Amino acid sequence: MLRAPSNGPTERPRIAATAGLLVLAGLAFLLGSRWQGNVLQAEGQGEPRRVTPSSGLLPEERATVNLFRETQPSVVYITTQREQRVSFLGRRFDRVQDGTGSGFLWDDKGHVVTNFHVIRNADTYQVTLHDQTTWPATFVGQDPEMDLAVLRIEAPAQELRPIPVGSSSDLQVGQSVLAIGNPFGLDYTLTTGVISALDREVQSVGGRELQGVIQTDAAINPGNSGGPLLDSSGRLIGVNTQIVSSGGAWAGIGFAIPVDTVNWVVPELVAHGRVNRPQLGVTLVEGARVRPQVDGVLVLEVVRNSGADRAGLRPTRRTRQGIVLGDVITAIEGQPVQSVSDIRALLERQQPGDSVTVSLLRGEEETETEVRLSAPR
Repeated sequence: MLRAPSNGPTERPRIAATAGLLVLAGLAFLLGSRWQGNVLQAEGQGEPRRVTPSSGLLPEERATVNLFRETQPSVVYITTQREQRVSFLGRRFDRVQDGTGSGFLWDDKGHVVTNFHVIRNADTYQVTLHDQTTWPATFVGQDPEMDLAVLRIEAPAQELRPIPVGSSSDLQVGQSVLAIGNPFGLDYTLTTGVISALDREVQSVGGRELQGVIQTDAAINPGNSGGPLLDSSGRLIGVNTQIVSSGGAWAGIGFAIPVDTVNWVVPELVAHGRVNRPQLGVTLVEGARVRPQVDGVLVLEVVRNSGADRAGLRPTRRTRQGIVLGDVITAIEGQPVQSVSDIRALLERQQPGDSVTVSLLRGEEETETEVRLSAPR
């Protein structure tokens, strides 16, 4: 016969002992858990630390934050595409992404300024605004010699905030600058620095020596090209264009096209699609040092019926006695010249139809003449 377990006097001490062991085990578990929690908390893996109240932004930090917020709507992100053959017989073409870069809104008509090398070789362009809307862009004009280009988007006027334009004529080495762009596709990145040097000369993608270029240590990386360089007032003072680097990464030296150059090139591109640079009407020999102690640029050829031809400039010519050197241009408007780049820079602000005083060395004689500038052909 089966019986239920007995609860007689012999079982009671055993039950009491078991209950005591359970109580001790529970106390040990609680004490162990609390000790382990203290260890974890001491190791920084428990409850979060109490937040120390902030003392607020420093005045210069607040100014930078406000400047970025004010300027960001003027900066755009540019992507370009080109057509690429994708079939063996060449009957099918697809658009593939060609590159990315930065730019900024020039006016409330949708004109966007960027570098020429950002859009070079592209077939289509897209511009992304600060509100993340993307707009197809049309090509307006380009100037490879200055590495500048203009696109246009048909966005609503209320979405377009033109960038404030400053001047580069009164910049000083050491003053603070800020760069906003899209390096490596990371949109709206702000970097800060100072003007490291002024009046640098760098070669543009068009092969021309850019003069008066701004050097800065504000970080500029691939994708920053075409973005604005700003002063501490948030005004445009340059367009970021190049870096000096042995490995392609940022090395502390970047260059920007000065805004005074941008401010006369861009209106020309908007109006004509190109820069109508006035011409002397001569072919020059770059870097000619034709006589000891005399710097100048040798006239190789003179274009017939040009301003130089009518002013009587003499070209280099071949005779039975040998080569007879032509005139050597030593100054324009009283400014000495030593290279073709010097002459281009001095003529840059003139207009076709203007007359300039050209100083010449003709044989042993120094002379001056007035040359009427012509439009490019």
